[in-house]
Amino acid sequence: MLEVDDVLGRLRRYPDVEAVNLYAVDAADRLILDVAAESLAAAGGDRIAVVDDGYGALTLGATVAHDLRGVRVHQDLLTGELALAGNARTLGLADRYITQPLGRRLFEGVRVVLLRLPRALSGLAEIADAIARYADPEVEVFAGARDKYLTPAMNDVLAESFSSVRASRGRQKSRILLAQRPKPVGEPPYPVHQQIGELDLEVVAHGAAFSGARLDIGTRFLLEHLRRMKPDARDAIDLGCGTGILAVALAKARPHISVVGTDQSAAAVASTRATAAANGVADRVTVLRDDAMAGVADHSADLVLCNPPFHLGAAVHTGSAIKMFAETGRVLRPGGELWTVYNTHLNYRGVMQRLVGRTEVMGRNRKFTVTRSVRGLRDARQE
Repeated sequence: MLEVDDVLGRLRRYPDVEAVNLYAVDAADRLILDVAAESLAAAGGDRIAVVDDGYGALTLGATVAHDLRGVRVHQDLLTGELALAGNARTLGLADRYITQPLGRRLFEGVRVVLLRLPRALSGLAEIADAIARYADPEVEVFAGARDKYLTPAMNDVLAESFSSVRASRGRQKSRILLAQRPKPVGEPPYPVHQQIGELDLEVVAHGAAFSGARLDIGTRFLLEHLRRMKPDARDAIDLGCGTGILAVALAKARPHISVVGTDQSAAAVASTRATAAANGVADRVTVLRDDAMAGVADHSADLVLCNPPFHLGAAVHTGSAIKMFAETGRVLRPGGELWTVYNTHLNYRGVMQRLVGRTEVMGRNRKFTVTRSVRGLRDARQE
């Protein structure tokens, strides 16, 4: 018979980046499971929902501790979803949970919600609203994180949807916010719509999508070079598409180009689809939920645009960006171009030169660098 500590000790992050300073389970996961134990035992599996469980610690830990079945799970990031699935298969627990989109099917009738607090307050706001809107009126929300990532604003966001919000005692530099008594709800606050005048573009954003409905300054700087990006490109990819600003701006500027927006975030995929529809280019912008283009065919694109992340969850780490560059080298056709914007101090140029092809700086300001990497015929032959 499996024990909780054995389950947690065997979890892996794969296919997410794995490194000595990156963990599949932490003290916040363990604290959530311990504080919520009595409520989990009383609720039964089909009345429990788990949201943004990093790699399966909450779902599988609760399942084993209380012999649960039918637990409902939503993870915004595809790597987390795939890691949970892989860990569940390894442990023989794949039939214990059901994956659901954020919304009614995830929360209807639910009495207990386990939640890893997201970095984005807007993401937390959308989750909290959905719980208050659809869950049982007696629902208890156990939302936890490491102390260094908790902010007073998280209490305020939860208080917009719940009448009672209180913090647990801390343990091992982790803490839980317990939310109860959902408030009456009005119109759903997400997705939000915003017009970006300088681009003549309407952005639609769900809560967890990067930068929300705003035009972030890195994307703005990259867009200044739009006209210079491989003029004869016919197939382009917006890698890590967020709300779809790059994909839609490119499609609007070039009526004969087809664009694929790809992101591992469910909120980003939904946002990009909605942004493409709002701007009349949904027929030329296809959106995929994918892990760094893993599902995109070799040598299938002429142009890739990328504003890469430098966080893995809450940790500052460049592993995700390097993974994206490696996949770009595979996906670009000979002569294809990767245009990237990144924080100058990260100095990605050498990595892109090695993984994609000849790389040159095309622009630099006080914070960001824009580069163009060209996939050479020789580079493609060496694969």
